Amino acid sequence: MLQVNYIRENREKVLERLNVRNFKQVELVDEIIAVDEERRSTQSSLDNLQAEANSAAKQIGELMRNGKKEEAEAIKANTAAHKEKIKAQNEQLTALEEKQQSLIVQLPNLPYHLVKTGSTADDNEVVYTHGEPSALPENALPHWELAAKYDIIDFELGVKITGAGFPVYKGKGARLQRALINFFLDHATAAGYKEMQVPHLVNAASGFGTGQLPDKEGQMYHVGVDDLYLIPTAEVPVTNLYRDVILKEEDLPIKNTGYTPCFRREAGSYGAHVRGLNRLHQFDKVEVVQITHPDKSYETLEDMSKYVQSLLQELGLHYRVLRLCGGDMGFTSAMTYDMEVWSAAQQRWLEVSSVSNFETYQSNRLKLRFKGKEGKTQLAHTLNGSALALPRIVASILENCQTEKGIKIPEALVKYTGFDMID
Repeated sequence: MLQVNYIRENREKVLERLNVRNFKQVELVDEIIAVDEERRSTQSSLDNLQAEANSAAKQIGELMRNGKKEEAEAIKANTAAHKEKIKAQNEQLTALEEKQQSLIVQLPNLPYHLVKTGSTADDNEVVYTHGEPSALPENALPHWELAAKYDIIDFELGVKITGAGFPVYKGKGARLQRALINFFLDHATAAGYKEMQVPHLVNAASGFGTGQLPDKEGQMYHVGVDDLYLIPTAEVPVTNLYRDVILKEEDLPIKNTGYTPCFRREAGSYGAHVRGLNRLHQFDKVEVVQITHPDKSYETLEDMSKYVQSLLQELGLHYRVLRLCGGDMGFTSAMTYDMEVWSAAQQRWLEVSSVSNFETYQSNRLKLRFKGKEGKTQLAHTLNGSALALPRIVASILENCQTEKGIKIPEALVKYTGFDMID
């Protein structure tokens, strides 16, 4: 969430950066400024009324102590009108604060200066490419056919139990999933991240804190009776560990990781590109989250990007790194790198990770602050990244590592799987 003071003092810059996002509701900016002016005027008027009431109360006390009861009663009679005015002003101030809040949460984060103007994925920048496409046999199959051939993932059984987008992993397919989770967690620990086990359901305050609510409410599974939400990513509970917390500067950076299942409705998703593991309603993911000093957050973003790339390199996958354009970034992000692996059988790129810097957008909602060495309290910067999401990694391993004899497991995973071939 943007800070209203910044919007008021930097109107032109705010409009310019929103244009980078191709954000159309720019009239919100002036509406927020107008409501804020009215709110500040009301607050000033209320402060004056309360000062007058306090002065009158003090005067009444002095008159009573001096035995001037009649004069005190006369002033007391006049304060009744003050109380009514104060009540009305308080109600008006509350209404204006609620209106300002409802408007400001509709504004996305402002893109960092390196983010280019654009409206779709076609406008994203390719900043790095690693490796070459795998040389596959002539009869190479997409992963959903490989899954059926080797009986490792059953999509129809998932439909029977729950519905489309909830696959059942079987035998070596289930063991490959577990191996990848342990592989990712072990590497995160070695990189200095503290492992956390967190709830898989969160309350609305947590969803608001990281920006899923109200923006992505329709994409989240809601448990109506208890008013809880199934998490779309571990980012939500892991970041919310620090909601309403004031840290010490020397505590930064904070580095946490967590494995969770993730649940996404993916409303409106259809077509060939959502076949098999390409897009699911339930999937597993290891997430890395950092809370940093504002001066260090973009250095941290680069480090997190390189860390995720190191995982892809160990798995021997051909990948590329994109810097997302303004129009393709998430609502809360100031800058995002996407990592995409090449699907040799599908002949297309598959996103397997997003690493984002939210600057103060989440911390302002979370009231996540730190006290500097000079004693000043300020908002921290938050970052997160998929390290990694499993479905498309599994799809890529199955497709890119297929041979005439079976699917060869990447060497880095063999000690986790206990086997080197799916056949």
